[in-house]
Amino acid sequence: MISVDTAKSLIQENTKPLPLHKVTLAIAAGYTLGVDVYATIDIPAFQQSSMDGYAIRFQDSSISLDINGEMQAGTDQQFSLLPGQAARIFTGAPLPDGADTVVMQEKVQINNGKLIISDPYLAAGQHVRNKGAEAKSGELAMVKGSKLTPAAIGFLAGLGFTDVEIYRAPAVGIIATGKELQQPGQDLSFGQVYESNSYSLTAALELAQINKINFYSADDNLEELTAVLQEALKNNDVVLLTGGVSVGDYDFVLRAAEQCAIEQIFHKVKQKPGKPLYFGKKDDKVVFGLPGNPSSVLSCFYQYVLPALEILMNYKSNVALKDQLSSSLKTSLTTLTHECVKPAGLTHFLKAHFADGKVTPLNAQESFRMSSFAQANCMIELEEEETVYPKGATVKIYLFPE
Repeated sequence: MISVDTAKSLIQENTKPLPLHKVTLAIAAGYTLGVDVYATIDIPAFQQSSMDGYAIRFQDSSISLDINGEMQAGTDQQFSLLPGQAARIFTGAPLPDGADTVVMQEKVQINNGKLIISDPYLAAGQHVRNKGAEAKSGELAMVKGSKLTPAAIGFLAGLGFTDVEIYRAPAVGIIATGKELQQPGQDLSFGQVYESNSYSLTAALELAQINKINFYSADDNLEELTAVLQEALKNNDVVLLTGGVSVGDYDFVLRAAEQCAIEQIFHKVKQKPGKPLYFGKKDDKVVFGLPGNPSSVLSCFYQYVLPALEILMNYKSNVALKDQLSSSLKTSLTTLTHECVKPAGLTHFLKAHFADGKVTPLNAQESFRMSSFAQANCMIELEEEETVYPKGATVKIYLFPE
């Protein structure tokens, strides 16, 4: 068995970003920018008012002015402002030629058709957005590796872009193994359980911006599982198998992976839950063998699968990756509300709830128990060789994506 840190390092070393993919801005949110983006125009493209008010020459601010003309946002007509003149102007409108300052409409009076400014704090250039203040043509606007947040999407649209190159999201195949599995909604026969792992994994994948998900199932049969795994490898970048990853008489994942020429990177991690975790690769595809117990599946997803997916999509490509691989599973140091005791030799991940700066371990920590996971908003990590964490001790937690 290997340590948790070693397992994470091996995943990082053996997972590479997927090729670039061009998409429209409308569907780019949440992905990673694949190339540097340079502005092709100045933003703004002209001297622009940031207020409703009056455009003036600052040197004329101490005298009464004639109001000559009006500039609306979107106008395509320009005119010159002569000395002693002001022009009515609105937010977003270009300044008349010769104007250099905008006075807020609340700071003026109009007497007998003359504009009188009453703003003792008025400064030259006030309330004017200079040409190229947001972006200058030819300059770097956004750096490769940037997360395409809603603000980033709006910024690129404001620069006139309609599409963008991203690291595409991987196609993920989920293989549920086990003859005991029945689909929800169907009647259970003796010895059967409802298959739930694909549902939790799908929900977690969708939160990670991954929507191309293919489902497969296989009985506890080596020939059948091998055929299904081969099919999944053809059509997906990532394959997640649930169940059958241990060394029992009916656990065939390891042998099926070998028959499919998948290179085993590791099998078994010194952790609880999820000790039998398997990770392998074939060419540029990665394969995870997840334990069948629902709590183990989701715990391993957050700790190992999600970081691998984010490497494939090049999250944090411009940030040094160290021990914390995932950009969406945030970590924090906080204090325990209850004592935790564990044996040495395994890292423990506990389902927990974080609130008001403290974390509370939940009941029902067994790997088959999902009721507590459904109430959890984080996991506590208890280190491999530590055995006692008293109340008030500082622990590391992983906050789940929302």
